Amino acid sequence: MSGHSKWETIKRQKGANDAKRGVMFTKMGNAIALAARGGTDPGMNFSLRLAIDRAKAANMPMSNIERAIQRVADKSAAQLQEIMYEGYGPGGVAILVECATDNLNRTYPEVKLAFSKHGGSIAEKGAVAFQFDRKGMIRVGGNGDDLMMKALDAGADDISEEGAESVIFTDPKELAKVRDGLKDANIEILEAQLTFVPNNTIHVADAVTAGKIMRVMDALDNLDDVSATHTNFDISEELLAV
Repeated sequence: MSGHSKWETIKRQKGANDAKRGVMFTKMGNAIALAARGGTDPGMNFSLRLAIDRAKAANMPMSNIERAIQRVADKSAAQLQEIMYEGYGPGGVAILVECATDNLNRTYPEVKLAFSKHGGSIAEKGAVAFQFDRKGMIRVGGNGDDLMMKALDAGADDISEEGAESVIFTDPKELAKVRDGLKDANIEILEAQLTFVPNNTIHVADAVTAGKIMRVMDALDNLDDVSATHTNFDISEELLAV
């Protein structure tokens, strides 16, 4: 699961210094609006609660959050669609691109260009997705044997340590239960979401390829309609610093 964790870690580190907060809020607003289709009460809709929690953690104004929820009832608002594109980056790394869009004729060309402009290629549906599993992911503060036992007791499938934090993986249907169990055990929840985890990772050993991959991932993440990206690369910290 190192490919997933590595890219998620990179995105979080970059996000802390990213000036494009408007783009980030747009993505989070779309995620809230999509989740709200399952019910506008976050107490009854776990997906909506997760989307709101992520928005609050990014300091998204409450007025923006409320506006995104209200889009469900606004018949005049452009209707969002969820779609996932698949492709390959430099070095043959597999990439999944989750999008929320009100205009597929805009989104597909933008995603395709982001791939092709930076040495990647968009693929046919199903060509890449089979290399990933859908998982619940919970990032928590702390590590060690005690935390691992509490996570397993709460129903976690797997856990990996990342410095002072740990990443816990669950069955997608068990994400809410495990998250609540960890909170009851007084474990600090930093982030919780559904994600795609690669079955196998590709280790990138040279700086040139690593740089090309990062340019593809950045280009995709900078698109307003892209809500999440997932990949199977593993790049060392030394190469990222080059």
